[in-house]
Amino acid sequence: MLSRKLLLLGLAGCLVGGALAYQLKSPKPESATAQRPAETQSSVLSTLASLGSQALGTSSAPEGILPATLSDAGPEAQLAGIFKEIENNRLHNALQLTENLLYQYPNYRLAHLIKGDLLLSRTHPIQTFGALNDAPADKVADLRAEAVVRLKAYREKPEADFVPRYLLQMQPNQRYAIVVDTKRSRLYLYENDKSNDGRPRFVADYYITQGKLGAEKLVEGDKKTPVGVYHVTANLPRQQLADLYGSGAFPINYPNEWDKRQGRNGSGIWLHGTPSNTFARPPRASDGCVVLTNQDLDAVAKNLQVGLTPVIISSSVEWLSLDDWAKERSELNKSISAWRADWESRDTEQYLKHYSKRFKSADQDYEQFAAQKKQVNAGKEWIKVKVDNLSVFRNPGKEDVVVVTFDQDYRSNNLSNQMKKRQYWLREDGKWKIIYEGTA
Repeated sequence: MLSRKLLLLGLAGCLVGGALAYQLKSPKPESATAQRPAETQSSVLSTLASLGSQALGTSSAPEGILPATLSDAGPEAQLAGIFKEIENNRLHNALQLTENLLYQYPNYRLAHLIKGDLLLSRTHPIQTFGALNDAPADKVADLRAEAVVRLKAYREKPEADFVPRYLLQMQPNQRYAIVVDTKRSRLYLYENDKSNDGRPRFVADYYITQGKLGAEKLVEGDKKTPVGVYHVTANLPRQQLADLYGSGAFPINYPNEWDKRQGRNGSGIWLHGTPSNTFARPPRASDGCVVLTNQDLDAVAKNLQVGLTPVIISSSVEWLSLDDWAKERSELNKSISAWRADWESRDTEQYLKHYSKRFKSADQDYEQFAAQKKQVNAGKEWIKVKVDNLSVFRNPGKEDVVVVTFDQDYRSNNLSNQMKKRQYWLREDGKWKIIYEGTA
């Protein structure tokens, strides 16, 4: 019996025991921004145990296959249940759960591989994951990697009272925001909870594929996914796309102004789906795009607003307690308010203190910008500046940078105009300074 399930128990040990050991052995975070697993071992096991009771229901699935409504959270809960059954030597139950998973997702290659190993273990001992003689080693490794990241994400959800550090403030008409964690191969969807002062409210999370060579894109063709604050720029339906992109695509504005300033280039970074014959792609399989299953993309697409929805991509998401989030948000809002008030004061020297000496706009450096402001303000008798629809998103990069976007209504004794403005603020010597400013 032991030899018959040697590989499967080994894999279960890697995925089930290993993920739980990660929780039990990892030191507690020392700062408010550390990664914090949300579920305890007991709650995870309780969730998995509930799969068995749900399986007693009725279904229109083919005879011998468990009901197709075991989970509404994607395949992660069902994968966890399969490996739990393997771990407890209930291989028949594991096979039934796998059949049910395939009933829901017929093109799911990982489930096919698990089923193959379970069937093969009935006839002779198997020593490797993906034990079929003709199983390509690279494909098997890809599927193992997918299983690992899916199950770790299932067990290590962020705590309910923590939010991504980047979502400091959404403008009122931004209904949702997307945060991508490339390390965990996960996309998080947050709602703008306007009834609660615009606090980000967790809605759902999804497995994603990133670039073949990881994150932090630098140049065209490097097979990496960019890291930064972006926005959805278009909605491309299936009918306009090759089958590779699945049920649709949503381009984002990479490279943004900060990317360009850092010398990063490239194009064609999209959120998109999978080919019609594929349920999911491996964790690292795209040319730089963020790829979801078609089912997940369709769910996310309902919440995307072209030109509005922020897509923040991080190598590893930082989480803040709500208290620390509120403090960061308040600090930045005070800096923005002070900038506006100093502009209205017509004290040009005080106003320019809000700008970094490294400032650049589309066609000016700091010295040119400062000279122009001094000249313009000399002819002003009064200035009024109104800021509406403010959004503030922290950049996930290595430097302390935030992206500030708003509708600006400028009025003075001899000029009035309105524009949508975007600024990049950089922390220098403990103070927030504007390093880029332009239209959005």
